[in-house]
Amino acid sequence: MDNSTEGVTLLAVFINDVLVEIEKLNIDRKSIQAILEGHDISNPYNHIPMIVYNNLCHWVETNLGENTIIQVGKNIGETVHKALIENGIIQENAKPLDIIEGLVIAAASMIQDNKERGWEIIKSSDKQLIMRRTQTFNSKLQIGLLEGLVSKCPSVSTVNVSYLKEVIKGDDFDEYLVKWENK
Repeated sequence: MDNSTEGVTLLAVFINDVLVEIEKLNIDRKSIQAILEGHDISNPYNHIPMIVYNNLCHWVETNLGENTIIQVGKNIGETVHKALIENGIIQENAKPLDIIEGLVIAAASMIQDNKERGWEIIKSSDKQLIMRRTQTFNSKLQIGLLEGLVSKCPSVSTVNVSYLKEVIKGDDFDEYLVKWENK
């Protein structure tokens, strides 16, 4: 996987989604302020360097734990789902594949990367799909993102996201198996 972040930016709204979880906790914010120093996150449409986002997510995972970074992913899933509906990319009654196809589109538009990295749908069927992460997003955060997005589907009762491949274990890319049960 190409881990370069030079020239890659994303919208500040995603930084704010990370901060939502941090604000729920009574922790010293000096480390977080140092990561965000010099970047204006007050406007959700400002472009922030991907390295800042990645550093913030790494700090959360390292200092607050895996469950917290997965919850951050669910927060981001809420933001992405809302944006997909507001921009007419999906309907409120969208099926899981429609929502995930929307994620691919959203990643391409909300992240500025001249290498066009983000997400790829590898395979899909009625009750599961395989996703490949090609951008430098936090690996564990994506579990929450994918779970949160698919769970927004009104016809779905439960969602389970697991790794098929992991960069940390030597694979070229992280690949996620997303399975769901229909109501």
